[in-house]
Amino acid sequence: MVDVKLDCKGMMCPMPIVHITKKIKTMEPGSVLEVVADDVGSKEDVPAWASRTGNELMETREENGNYYFVIKKK
Repeated sequence: MVDVKLDCKGMMCPMPIVHITKKIKTMEPGSVLEVVADDVGSKEDVPAWASRTGNELMETREENGNYYFVIKKK
């Protein structure tokens, strides 16, 4: 179940990570954030960010040129 959705389409690196970081800080531990981005760099950046910050990357998928990430806050 997704608690918050964040649309990062049209943003180029590093802006999706900046927005994800700001949004996740406002969320309660255990809540789930879904991010959609269209910057190809996000395919590597978001998993690396999740690993570095200790947040759980629960799902990644690509649909119609958009990249979706489901992240559970640590």
